Amino acid sequence: MTTDVRRIRRALVAGQVLAGIGLGSAVSVGSLLAAHIAGGDSAAGLAATMSTLGSAIAAIPLARVAMRRGRRLALTIGASIAILGGATIIIAGGLMSLPLVLIGLLGLGVGGAVNLQARFAVTDYSSPETRGRDLSLVVWATTIGAIVGPNLNGVGVVLGDALGMPELTGPFIFTVAAQLSAASMYWWGIGANVPPVTVAASAAKSAAKLSRAVPFAIAVIGLGHATMVAVMAMTPVHLVHEGATVGEASFVISLHVAGMYALSPVFGILSDKFGRIPVIILGQVVLAISLFITATMSMDHTAVTVGLILLGLGWSANTVAGSALIGELSQGPKRLTIQGRSDAVMSGSGALAGVLAGPAVMFLGYSGLSVASFIFVASAAALIALIVTLRSRETAE
Repeated sequence: MTTDVRRIRRALVAGQVLAGIGLGSAVSVGSLLAAHIAGGDSAAGLAATMSTLGSAIAAIPLARVAMRRGRRLALTIGASIAILGGATIIIAGGLMSLPLVLIGLLGLGVGGAVNLQARFAVTDYSSPETRGRDLSLVVWATTIGAIVGPNLNGVGVVLGDALGMPELTGPFIFTVAAQLSAASMYWWGIGANVPPVTVAASAAKSAAKLSRAVPFAIAVIGLGHATMVAVMAMTPVHLVHEGATVGEASFVISLHVAGMYALSPVFGILSDKFGRIPVIILGQVVLAISLFITATMSMDHTAVTVGLILLGLGWSANTVAGSALIGELSQGPKRLTIQGRSDAVMSGSGALAGVLAGPAVMFLGYSGLSVASFIFVASAAALIALIVTLRSRETAE
């Protein structure tokens, strides 16, 4: 491995940490700010949706930039748009403008698309034997930002008050600073003249026919993400309604986030050793177990906590192995376009699941939402079987 490749991998990991810190205020404080300006809680959910929507909208355009001009420019542009989003939110707080807050959150959500693209970017410089591990390390780096970012919100509020900033806008100082640091890391850390390992390795495959399994692999990642978002989004509301404090509900979500990211290197190593499909299947099994727990023991806070941790672990196995699979299936000229579509589907499915989760709980209850989410897991299982069949046929051909 060359020094340049090591530097690029370090830059991608560091960028993930910084971006995670920068996005720490997007959903929590952004939702509170939207509710404050609107004078009610109805705008809070819209704020979270706008952030996710920004990620979905930006995924394919950033992939096209990466394809034409390289990952360096694509990741830097995405982080720069997130900087503008954070600054726009600060201005919107001063003007008490809800539309401007939502536009800012949309821009900040582009940082989420950067996070997703970074996990594919590292596979550009990976060998097939280490692709899952390298991808999972970038995913794991998100853990640090996800933990540190929200814990800076209180400091940000105090800092903002001391500086005379509009209410609840102080945390976005850290957002802008972290995204600026991430953009600098991507620009200076990813050399303009370092050829991706997989580009050279796949040059001979450029004329090869695209695997018919690609869209189904993308769908499996999207379904796993939808399962996770639907249940996770409504768990804090369910727990508070059942007597938990806001702090207790937040702690459950923090454990869930740890489940999402902390063990991702384990799943990456397992996918390198045993194959992508077995680990994807493991992810779906863990998701199904988590849904069974939250559906049958929804009144038990400890059981719900265990269910949420398993929900995060299942998501991690499915996402890490699924992304590595797409990296394998998309070697060739359409590689970055396919990866961008995967990110767009993933973000879009999360946004849709989040929107539908509220009405589902209203009509079916929290347990009913968990039962309904089994549809996602069952659909993913059917698609996995189809992927195995298609790949077997392609190998035989």
